Parts: sequence; C-alpha cells; structure tokens
Amino acid sequence: MIIERFSKTVIASGIFRFYVATGFFGTSLFFLFNAHLFTPMEIVLGIILTTIFLKTLSNVMLSLLILLFNLDNKKAELEFKYHTQKIDELLSELTTTDSNSRNSSATS
Repeated sequence: MIIERFSKTVIASGIFRFYVATGFFGTSLFFLFNAHLFTPMEIVLGIILTTIFLKTLSNVMLSLLILLFNLDNKKAELEFKYHTQKIDELLSELTTTDSNSRNSSATS
C-alpha cells in the first residue's frame, strides 16, 4: 500500500511526462537544425523512436524507484510509535494503580 501510494504520487507529479516531453522537443529541435542531413522519413522515424525510447526509459526508472524503495525505515517508525504508545499506556496504568493504592492507605 505504501509503495502503491508512492508510485501514484511519482506518476501524478508529472516528472516523467516532463522528461519525455523535453526529450521530444530536444529531438525535434535537433532534426530541425540538421534537416539538410536527413530525409523527412528519417526525421519522423527518429522523433518517434526517440520518444518511444525515452518513454521506455522513464518506465524503467519508475520500476527501479519502486524496486529500490526501502520499507525498513517505515517499519521501524511504526514499531517505535507502537512501543511508545504501549509504554505510555503502561505508565498511565501504573500511575493510576499507584494513586489508588496511596488513597486507600491514606484513608485507612
């Protein structure tokens, strides 16, 4: 669930779409400035293949981010919260028991 939320956040941020769009426009500019070296068919195929390659590369980067996402810190944080809460409950119970025993011994 944590990884799913993380991957949705990364995808929704638009960083990969921006990466692909930047590569597309960069490739378009490259072929525009070097149009005298390439035929129109080479230019169109070059732009399409470069865009497909960049989209594939962005999906691989997302996959690596998800694969290398470390849950140990989150697990330790949840365990710490659980143990802190349990210690607080035991301390409050001890305090209540201690005050009850003082009240009962003071009234006797």
